[in-house]
Amino acid sequence: MLVRAFVPSHITAFFVPRFNENYLLAGSLGAGVNLNRGITIIAGIEEGVERQVRVAFNGKPVKRKSAVISYSVAEEIVPRDFPGEVEIWEYFDFPNGYGFGNSGGGALGTALALSYAFKNKTMLQAAQIAHKHEVLNRGGLGDVIAQLTGGVEIRIKEGAPGVGVVDNIFFEDYKVLAVPLGRLSTREVLEGDMIKLIEREGMKALEKLLMAPNVENMMRLSREFAENTGLFEGELLEIARELDKVLKLPSSMVMLGKSLFAFLRGNEIPKAQETLDELSIERYEICEVWKGKPEVGRWFGSVSKSYL
Repeated sequence: MLVRAFVPSHITAFFVPRFNENYLLAGSLGAGVNLNRGITIIAGIEEGVERQVRVAFNGKPVKRKSAVISYSVAEEIVPRDFPGEVEIWEYFDFPNGYGFGNSGGGALGTALALSYAFKNKTMLQAAQIAHKHEVLNRGGLGDVIAQLTGGVEIRIKEGAPGVGVVDNIFFEDYKVLAVPLGRLSTREVLEGDMIKLIEREGMKALEKLLMAPNVENMMRLSREFAENTGLFEGELLEIARELDKVLKLPSSMVMLGKSLFAFLRGNEIPKAQETLDELSIERYEICEVWKGKPEVGRWFGSVSKSYL
């Protein structure tokens, strides 16, 4: 049996981390956007002699230490008495560590696919398990609940799905430019001395966004947050300033990754592409906003098992 799940990539525009020993209460405040590029999970379940779980990223097998969140999610959902093999293939449209929610998406997609296969969890219960292992293993705080919601979102109360509160911003006629440039460790930033500054600037941005909840205001606040925290610097800032010359709204930094994003109207797309080409930026995506929940269902395609 094969089950496929798709979870949108998620960009955080600004955030306020909220830590708590109870994983259901831990999470983040902030705002962001979900994309129609994302994380595809294909789970293969076959009855056999003994219970075994294996994971692969983009076609390459990974051991537990390199995919602890996915393995932990699977081990909690796959019944202890299931006598067979569970193989989880995770495919990412954006590179890992670049700020596009791959960790949360992989956790959520794995939880949804396995819950669908074994019919032992609801969508909310599966999402809470994904959030749990994201928090416990410090993969992230707010991606799972945002990816479960879709659209351009505002996280107005921290916590796991079912506990936290997420609202959506109305918008029209925008596409999202995503420029992945490099890795940035979420764990290192959240454990550093910068955390109090992030909390202060994030709360200021959230309060201002709630007074005028629209995409235009979100992007201005995102740029202010990125610059005021000092995270936005070097090559990223230089590229953003060049994009500013041809776009109506400011571009900003993806939190947390060495990546850029911007909201574009149709006539701005060729201008942005020309600017990036002139800067020799080869990798970028122009995405639609993913407006709904993740998708999950039976998969009738095929997956090569030669590497597992």
